[in-house]
Amino acid sequence: MILPDKFNPAFLLTNPHLMTLLPRYWPRFAWKRGLPQTERLFTTEPGTQLLGICHWQKAPTRVPTVLLLHGLEGSAESHYMRGMAAKAYRAGFNVIRMNQRTCGGTDHLTPTLYNSGLSSDYRAITRELSKNDGLNRIWLVGYSMGGNLLLKAAGELEQSEPALAGVVAVSPNIDPTRCVAALEEPRNWIYHSHFLSSLKARMRRKAALFPEKWDLSALRSLKTITQFDDNYTARDGGYRDVVDYYNRAGARHVVSEIAVPTLIITAQDDPFIPASLFDDPAIRGNSRITLAMLRYGGHCGFFQRDCPEEDRFWAENRIIEWLSHQS
Repeated sequence: MILPDKFNPAFLLTNPHLMTLLPRYWPRFAWKRGLPQTERLFTTEPGTQLLGICHWQKAPTRVPTVLLLHGLEGSAESHYMRGMAAKAYRAGFNVIRMNQRTCGGTDHLTPTLYNSGLSSDYRAITRELSKNDGLNRIWLVGYSMGGNLLLKAAGELEQSEPALAGVVAVSPNIDPTRCVAALEEPRNWIYHSHFLSSLKARMRRKAALFPEKWDLSALRSLKTITQFDDNYTARDGGYRDVVDYYNRAGARHVVSEIAVPTLIITAQDDPFIPASLFDDPAIRGNSRITLAMLRYGGHCGFFQRDCPEEDRFWAENRIIEWLSHQS
């Protein structure tokens, strides 16, 4: 199913770079007002814990749950994670804002790195919430890299986890090989430079915490994310090399197996997620997947014109509508 394009971009934001960058600086006043908050550690494998920021309703087992997952070098505090959490909680959902491994100040909770293929973490968390907490309607909502991870988890689970209600992915990088190649194009230097600098800073923190594991001798010479992933991410994740990592980590291999209602929101003008990725018959031919392929939106932007009925964050509002309808 394809969702019609009903998104009206804000003035001047038909430029994909402005659309991508501006929303992160738009103020969200009092987003946390009235939201109860607790922290929880999820152990997904020996020696590795992930931190979740939980916003529970008064009777958690009686309502559906939304698990939110951020993108590359984001965290549970990313602006879209906060916005979605506030909207979902006020719509009656439990909300868990997850940090991927090492993100959100959690480098000390694992000697490992996060990567685009670690869907096993979110399969484990979903099962824990189902078996230990009695939650029976769990929705997974991810952005960019997080979207890929959750689509991959859903495809791998198929119908084996009854508590999994469905998935939403915004601008997911379902084919890392092509997405990283696009990210490293000269026109995307601002994003590439930001991500690479942030990843290098993360490696320095990891080496300070786990000096016996990490050798930083090559770090200074690395000029691209591909080089970084070849030297660090791929090897840490158990992949042969970066080519093997990018190929195996993509959700494109398993989207045909997704057996729960799924919404993918992406844009034709996304600077580094090629729209042609979503022409895949595995997506178009899966009746469980609703694809919203918008003309404008940038990367996880979808910042709309001033609207009296709702705020500017179009994708967040549509996700809440879709989840509420499905639930």
